[in-house]
Amino acid sequence: MTRAEQGNETAVVEFIILGFQSIPEVEFMLFLMFLVTYITTLSGNLLIMVLVVTDHRLHSPMFFFLGNLSFLETCYTSTILPRMLASFLTNKYVISLNGCFLQYFFFTGLAGAECCLLTTMSYDRYIAICKPLHYTTIMNGRCCLQLAGVSWVNGLLASAVVTSLITQLTFCGPNEIDHFFCDFAPVVKLSCSDMHWIELVTFILASLLTLPPFLLTLISYMCISYTVLRISSSTGRHKAFSTCSSHLTVVTLFYGTLMLVYLVRKPNTLGDLHKVFSVCYTVLTPLVNPLIYSLRNNNIKKALR
Repeated sequence: MTRAEQGNETAVVEFIILGFQSIPEVEFMLFLMFLVTYITTLSGNLLIMVLVVTDHRLHSPMFFFLGNLSFLETCYTSTILPRMLASFLTNKYVISLNGCFLQYFFFTGLAGAECCLLTTMSYDRYIAICKPLHYTTIMNGRCCLQLAGVSWVNGLLASAVVTSLITQLTFCGPNEIDHFFCDFAPVVKLSCSDMHWIELVTFILASLLTLPPFLLTLISYMCISYTVLRISSSTGRHKAFSTCSSHLTVVTLFYGTLMLVYLVRKPNTLGDLHKVFSVCYTVLTPLVNPLIYSLRNNNIKKALR
């Protein structure tokens, strides 16, 4: 372990990410699983981005936000999986402090942006179904750009605040992160600085980026459900409810695990479930989003053909 002397303290300048070393008998299977997942996630999301950009039939607000989500998911999963796959191959689990902070910044910023973007997509569907006559007026190009821009800025700004606070901490050993990436709780657990203010600020920001968007999404779909129930055609109701259930499944998976990981003040109470929940929203959600949001969409199927 490389260390640097700072006064009377010995400061850690690199971390060891333990990942899944506690279960070495399944490391090869995990490598294959994560490799296939990463390739599939990249392929699905890149395909959606190409279709949204090149096919004029997909130049609408719904697919604009879908393209944003696919780009976000591509960046999101690429902040974690490539390094983890390289560690499986080389058995090198060391990461510098700056590399760890950089990974945390992009991961947290993209996660926060996704929370806001999912809410924006539910708002788009609310306007389309509940106020169809005003849809083109409300969801114009300027509004779409503003909503997408606010989603990205909110996530990255909150991440910048927390990351700047983490960089002020002193790490004087041990240096082993009991996780598969540089997440907040496993990293700050290793600090020997006062954690009161950073924990409070992080809790407030995490609450603001998860609870209000999640509640707004639920309210949007409650209004959509009420409108759909008034549709006389049973086929139309079934199709609309099927779309809602798919969206809510992904939203519940993403927000549910995110809240369990970040809003529980003492993550040690979760034990090894902390890693399992993290895999759900860092690996599984980017994988299933292309299937849920687009590959079941008739317009995407026509664009593919």
